[in-house]
Amino acid sequence: SVVRVGALSGPNLAKEILAGQPTATVIASQFEEVIKIGQDKLSGDRFYVFGSNDIKSAEFAGVFKNIIALGSGLLAGKGMGKNMQAMLITRGLREMIIFGKFLGAKRRAFLGTAGIGDLIATATSELSRNFTFGKRLGLGETMNEILGSMDEVVEGVRTLKIAMLLLKKYQLQAPITFVMYKIVFENFDVDKAISYLMRYPYANDVDFI
Repeated sequence: SVVRVGALSGPNLAKEILAGQPTATVIASQFEEVIKIGQDKLSGDRFYVFGSNDIKSAEFAGVFKNIIALGSGLLAGKGMGKNMQAMLITRGLREMIIFGKFLGAKRRAFLGTAGIGDLIATATSELSRNFTFGKRLGLGETMNEILGSMDEVVEGVRTLKIAMLLLKKYQLQAPITFVMYKIVFENFDVDKAISYLMRYPYANDVDFI
């Protein structure tokens, strides 16, 4: 028998949803039946449910956005303003698409609710585990200190290891991922990392669409 599965992805910070605040999500599945059931069961006045047949792309967008949330939190911990945060999130979306395309995902999903929507929520809110981890790192705590005090999994830390393997093996252009790995696992100086990013030779602003 065929097991029909789907994925739920979007700007879905649990505490905001439980508080009754409005948001949207994406149910992605190869099976229309799964999408329809999900929309019928979950749609409401404060929960808008989009459907997508591209489960792979939605999943990859959800995975790689966690790395960028770590970086955004790090900037907050270092006292950086919204200009730098906006730059990092924008450049981070580019890296999400680069990794996703390499793994067979389609760009379209990264530009919607399951992509940039999830990215903005996760990379700007202290309700996000990954943002919080990055912020505490920026305030001077070590990776082990932070992880030892958190009950929940910080997905971005695990994702960094996998992304770094891909980056090195296939020479992918992902400078944010590169410096975040070095900061988290090799105690690389944050100010030097920021200088590296500010000097990175990007060919164009929008070179990922």
